[in-house]
Amino acid sequence: MTEALHSKARAIKLVAFDIDGIMTDGRLYFTSLGDEIKAFNVKDGLGLKLLRDSGVEVAIITGRTSELVNRRARDLKIDKLIQGREDKKAALQELMAQENLSAEQVAYMGDDLPDLGAIRAAGLGVTVADAMPVIKQYADIITAAKGGDGAVREFCDWLMQTQGTLQGVLEPYLQS
Repeated sequence: MTEALHSKARAIKLVAFDIDGIMTDGRLYFTSLGDEIKAFNVKDGLGLKLLRDSGVEVAIITGRTSELVNRRARDLKIDKLIQGREDKKAALQELMAQENLSAEQVAYMGDDLPDLGAIRAAGLGVTVADAMPVIKQYADIITAAKGGDGAVREFCDWLMQTQGTLQGVLEPYLQS
């Protein structure tokens, strides 16, 4: 990674994540009763907790609306949850205004066309190994992992390492 990329990463105070294709593998499962099922990676969840503990705010911006996402956000203590917003760039810009943050202080992680505006508007655009090619073209970082398969954790760990906070959040685990 270049020094310019590391410089961008050190400025990040908030990371916003898409759900489908980022925190999940992008598949939608429905029961015969019409209930939706999603699989979330627990390593990603811990990565989000550690990132928050390091001092970086965490948000979710998703085009769909789902009680499962409400529950996942509650479980992870993510209070910045924006659902049902197809224009993710506008949602991200509203969030930046509410939090009084500049684009340079915000990263966005998404994988498909509805995420492109937000990726381009953020100071640091991130995507996953199995993202659509056009998204990879505009992202600053492409994880080695696929969406739903540890990509969120990979990025969180990299960001904390780059910001110099990873060792501090790992300390409680190393003490036991």
